[in-house]
Amino acid sequence: MKILVINGPNINMLGRREPDIYGKQDYAALLTGLADFAKKHGVTIDTCQSNVEGELVDSIQAAAGVYDGIVINPGAYTHYSIAILDALKAAAVPAIEVHLSHIASREEFRQKSVTAAGCIGQITGLGFDSYYLAIVGLMSRLSK
Repeated sequence: MKILVINGPNINMLGRREPDIYGKQDYAALLTGLADFAKKHGVTIDTCQSNVEGELVDSIQAAAGVYDGIVINPGAYTHYSIAILDALKAAAVPAIEVHLSHIASREEFRQKSVTAAGCIGQITGLGFDSYYLAIVGLMSRLSK
């Protein structure tokens, strides 16, 4: 199984950006954790991160026919990116949206996800475990 993990704006700032909300571990720790988790579960993962909406759209579009699933943290684009939503729908690669923080308990504008409608599920509020659970979810869904 091959999974693409896509991270949106400011995820590269983990450890420095509001550590009380997003945790003290940095982006390198997330990537290391994902690589270790994938290896342990026999999954191949590739990761990408961009602060540019169009680059995220390009990554989603390029995933069609290459990846079995996508784990996506759209960052702030979660709340307003119709372009990312449309790319998820067009690519037709099963995707799970993840968030480090529990967006439903945050500011009102963060509680609505536009992009989740293009995904088969959403996992929030569990820090790095949100990503790991999304991988497990894709493994389970795709093995049926």
